[in-house]
Amino acid sequence: MRVLVVEDDAVIADHITACLGTLGYRPERVASGEDALAAVERQRFSGMVLDRLLPGMSGIEVLARLRAERRLPPVVMLSALGTVKDRIEGLAAGADDYLAKPFDMDELVARLNAVTRRAAPTPPSDTGLAVGRLKLDPSSHSVLFLDRTIELNRKQFSLLAHLMRCADRLVTRGMLLESVWGYAFTPTTNIVESNMSRLRARLEELGCDPIDTLRGSGYVLRSERCR
Repeated sequence: MRVLVVEDDAVIADHITACLGTLGYRPERVASGEDALAAVERQRFSGMVLDRLLPGMSGIEVLARLRAERRLPPVVMLSALGTVKDRIEGLAAGADDYLAKPFDMDELVARLNAVTRRAAPTPPSDTGLAVGRLKLDPSSHSVLFLDRTIELNRKQFSLLAHLMRCADRLVTRGMLLESVWGYAFTPTTNIVESNMSRLRARLEELGCDPIDTLRGSGYVLRSERCR
């Protein structure tokens, strides 16, 4: 997932881009509002981490410009201004979420995932999913790759469907617990890991293993391995 990081503090920008890169994102970094507008005009981003207090054009002005031009991606605004009034101003200007500095990187990633997930189109439930040549058939709970087909059990099918909808983006263990099992808490068992292991074994039977495990973070389904 391509993410634009707009931050003029080099230390903070380095930290954010390094962490996002480790988690499988493709971050691009700029240090001013003007450069942010140019970057969004040049290419499409799935999300943006936007500092509010930028030199020259502020983060609030960047939001206003992109919203007027209908080119505003999902945005998490970062700021040293963290009062209720500040947060309301940022959200009213067009940010999808607002996080005050100093911040926890895990929380920033979770919020970035949430805003991009909400912005992603939800496919109709009665149609199949496809990433490259990897396809899901909900009518038979089967997965197809090239000329081979296997059936999946209910949990394996739901796991793979969620990963395919979020292809090339980090899917955390908590996101899977919520979407596949409906849990709002973390169980003591390794239910995600065990089901994921069985799913990957089934996919290997098809000759397709597109899932990366990012230790301590979650999973990413790589679309380039489904071609």
